[in-house]
Amino acid sequence: MRRADRLFQIIQIMRRSSRPVTASQLAEELEVSKRSVYRDVADLMAQRVPIQGEAGLGYVLDQDFDMPPLMLTPDELEAAVLGAQWVADKGDAVLAAAARDLIAKISAAVPEHLRPFIAHPTIGSLVGAPPGREIALDGIDVARTRQWIRGGRKIHIRYRDDQGRESERTIWPVIIGYAETVRLLAAWCELRSTFRHFRVDRIIAAEFLDERHGRRPADLRAQWTRHFEAERGVSLF
Repeated sequence: MRRADRLFQIIQIMRRSSRPVTASQLAEELEVSKRSVYRDVADLMAQRVPIQGEAGLGYVLDQDFDMPPLMLTPDELEAAVLGAQWVADKGDAVLAAAARDLIAKISAAVPEHLRPFIAHPTIGSLVGAPPGREIALDGIDVARTRQWIRGGRKIHIRYRDDQGRESERTIWPVIIGYAETVRLLAAWCELRSTFRHFRVDRIIAAEFLDERHGRRPADLRAQWTRHFEAERGVSLF
């Protein structure tokens, strides 16, 4: 790896991490010595890249740091296109259209020699869903639900479970999960006083309330993540 590429990669590693990154972690990922990492970080700081921390404690990149548009590597490009293609195929109508627009924008933005990675990716067909599976119809406006998640508002739903039993409840929507043939809505349920997961196709009716639940969406999602991981014994992120 060229040193210029390594300096850029150090910034990328710090960018994607929510915690201080140690020199040992950087050295392991970059496959270089810690001495090289110390020297590279010192050079970045000398170039006024806002990195905080020191050897032994870890480094943090200032959240306000911004760089001009950067060229994607072939692997990054394929990863982005694969994700967008999956959403275009499995997402609701609004997200599917946005995903197709995203692919078109990426195609227009990258140079000619990278366009084959979009038109003929090396990944996709082996990891996609088997053909012929139909997505269950949504019983709620998923695009509007995403808006309510961002706005921290409540939704009142009428729901039919897998036994055919109906119930009404007010929920605080947290996140929409996209499975192969169904979509799931994770939410805090006021009726049960805990988190529940609702199949979107089993929602019979929904009333989007103006009432806010009073929690920051990021905090509610963090609480749901902890609940999910404790319940399933797996880590989401």
